[in-house]
Amino acid sequence: MRDLKINFLGKEFKNPIIPASGCFGFGYEFASYYDINILGSIATKGTTLEPRYGNPLPRIAECPAGLLNSIGLQNPGVDKVISEELVKLDEVYHDQVIANVGGHSFEDYILTVEKLSKVDKVFAIELNISCPNVKEGGMAFGVDPEVASSLVREVKKVCAKPLIVKLSPNVTDIVAMAKAVEEAGADAISLINTLVGMRIDLKTGKPILSMKAGGYSGPGIFPVALRMVYQVSHNVNIPVIGMGGITSARDVLEMMYAGASLVQIGAQNLVDPYCCKKIIEELPSVMEEYQIDSLSSIIRRTV
Repeated sequence: MRDLKINFLGKEFKNPIIPASGCFGFGYEFASYYDINILGSIATKGTTLEPRYGNPLPRIAECPAGLLNSIGLQNPGVDKVISEELVKLDEVYHDQVIANVGGHSFEDYILTVEKLSKVDKVFAIELNISCPNVKEGGMAFGVDPEVASSLVREVKKVCAKPLIVKLSPNVTDIVAMAKAVEEAGADAISLINTLVGMRIDLKTGKPILSMKAGGYSGPGIFPVALRMVYQVSHNVNIPVIGMGGITSARDVLEMMYAGASLVQIGAQNLVDPYCCKKIIEELPSVMEEYQIDSLSSIIRRTV
């Protein structure tokens, strides 16, 4: 029998497959398609301190090998996420989840993390540092190593759960960013978040998205994600979650050979809501094909 189990930050995961934040709602929405308890875990929709409607329409645009989105962290706010969304999820998914957190100021992040840290359903916090820092001119927290490390240090003071920092690929040196958040106290790193892209409507000559640019995700970014996961995992001493364009069991194996302990699958859920189920079911046969007995044995990272 092929062994899919992974030990990550002291918790045993039945397999490494996790739907990525933003592409799987709060999880319970997919329970009508299949038994979501087969999943290793779920990274819930990005949560902010206050409710957010999100960006104006249109905020989705198709592109070759993926899509652009500028949703804008639409969510009901952390209090309702705790009192309603996570309660609904607990009715259909019995394991703990990874709570993704966004914010536009240090205070936003700190207060949101503090609240979610007290929830038993939450195993770990995933800090999305690709959000714009509104108090510092709109530059994302995740493009400056000093700002990112300062944010992580402050959040760690109130975070009672393992802290995973989700890195943006839109930087000059991804390794420098990874080392900065590791030094500041991150327990793990997840990457990559979306690349920045644009589409033009040829009928109007104007950008399709209301915000002009958006996050590019889908299979087109897989080679970029793989390279960054490899670079980061070989230069830090904390575990890495790999994501970005994964669509198959073979992609999962590539990510793990590159150094990922777990993987998150995002945009493919929007193309095929059964994709995570199919990948979990396909993994044993693909492992057999490549003579892999245990997934944990192929993780390549510097310890």
